[in-house]
Amino acid sequence: MVSSIRFLVLFLACILPALVESRVRHYKFNVVLRNSTKLCSSKPIVTVNGQFPGPTLYAREDDTVLVKVTNHVKYNVSIHWHGIRQLRTGWADGPAYITQCPIRPGQSYVYNFTITGQRGTLLWHAHILWLRATVHGALIVLPKRGVPYPFPAPHKEVPVVLAEWWKSDTEAVINQALKSGLAPNVSDAHTINGHPGPVPNCSSQGGFTLPVENGKTYLLRIINAALNEELFFKIAGHILTIVEVDATYVKPFKTDTIVIAPGQTTNALVTANQNSGKYMLSASPFMDSPIAVDNLTATATLHYTGTLATTPTTLTSPPPQNATQVANSFINSLKALNSKKFPAKVPLKIDHNLLFTVGLGINSCPSCKAANGSRVVASVNNVTFVMPTTALLQAHFFNKSGVFTTDFPGNPPTAFNFSGGLPANASLATTRGTKLYRLAYNSTVQLVLQDTGTIAPENHPVHLHGFNFFSVGRGIGNYNPKTDPKKFNLVDPVERNTANVPTGGWVAIRFIADNPGVWFMHCHLEVHTTWGLKMAFLVDNGKGPNQSLLPPPKDLPKC
Repeated sequence: MVSSIRFLVLFLACILPALVESRVRHYKFNVVLRNSTKLCSSKPIVTVNGQFPGPTLYAREDDTVLVKVTNHVKYNVSIHWHGIRQLRTGWADGPAYITQCPIRPGQSYVYNFTITGQRGTLLWHAHILWLRATVHGALIVLPKRGVPYPFPAPHKEVPVVLAEWWKSDTEAVINQALKSGLAPNVSDAHTINGHPGPVPNCSSQGGFTLPVENGKTYLLRIINAALNEELFFKIAGHILTIVEVDATYVKPFKTDTIVIAPGQTTNALVTANQNSGKYMLSASPFMDSPIAVDNLTATATLHYTGTLATTPTTLTSPPPQNATQVANSFINSLKALNSKKFPAKVPLKIDHNLLFTVGLGINSCPSCKAANGSRVVASVNNVTFVMPTTALLQAHFFNKSGVFTTDFPGNPPTAFNFSGGLPANASLATTRGTKLYRLAYNSTVQLVLQDTGTIAPENHPVHLHGFNFFSVGRGIGNYNPKTDPKKFNLVDPVERNTANVPTGGWVAIRFIADNPGVWFMHCHLEVHTTWGLKMAFLVDNGKGPNQSLLPPPKDLPKC
């Protein structure tokens, strides 16, 4: 009897901390219209719970999260938990017509997922139409209780959400562009935590203020929720110590300028070690191609406690819009922490060696009068992705034929000087289809994403759902499969969920297909996704239930 009691006590001592550690967190997201005034102009916007940015969702590693999303607007809605791996829970991933049919007006859906082996800053956002312009927010996964950060604990943590703002209705902007066949209008301003800061010809425009105490260190959880623009971020007079990107720890390094693409996150420590006063925060565009961007810099204020409101703000100059060297310096400084506790498990043996070109093309569009009977499109390996009307994951799970094929090409159909543009007399046209690339469970993948200069070379932030990947190599020009792999970093490459494909260049990523389901991969510039720069991987089940996709929930929306 005594030994039985002792065993029970030991058993409870082992299991109770785990039970206490993980918990179920419930959130309610009501998607509603709200009037908003910016740039001295008002319009109704789609929001979650009436907030822009939306509410911050907090959880801890190992927690289960249940978010009941109720749609009170006229648009179909879906929410993506960007960067959450969704292990075997693809039904909760969120991209409309990929893993779920959208939530119709007046209906609800409960997103139910467990956060496994992840901690850090991520984001959530709408994943249908252009609704993520205003439907987005921070998703912060704290470490397990009692587990410290691998860097000095900050005095305070502050989410910093960067975004874009249009005076016009964003759905009208993209619909007009699709009708014309031309590119959509660029945004009218950038925002920092919902505010553009003072802008010309609008004296009433305020900005976000970050209060700090002298000598204290703050962790800024910086998120780029913009639709179409990569951004530089700076704080006048202060150095930033980078400790994490895309919810993975990195070897700390110091910089005065961050580059961050839509869908990416960066955690930076900043110490209030300057003279008391007010210092400008700036978010400005990075574009090193001859492509129109919104050139208005968003500003906010770092305000030392006790500083008078009338004190002039110390300014900073944002980098030039085309400061490629500044961007490359930041990206090349990113290395995985690769510690005993957080190792960089880079796949060394590769089962699938893939080369995907990403770029633009032109297809026929007789109704597109403004574009002389043509429309701009985008593609991966010259395939412009056609969105299905049935969610791909449902079609896969229920073995419904006719929705997609699994013949996505693993290499470009035609080889040419990708970074130099098309050869003479070559067609700018793309093929169209709903094609997936099939992967066996636990197979390893090396994917080289190659930018093309068919119309204009451009930096593409490519996001892979369902996985983190290691960015093992990067270069300008055409990828050389013989010489470039010799320079790969297979020791401590940065681990991410959104990769920067450089303008006129390539990036090589590696991942293990250890998550069964259908997983979207697309450019996180929303205009390129709309134009068709997207595809999906179909990962088969492995052996047994723990390596298999869970069945769909009963409240999964219907198409």
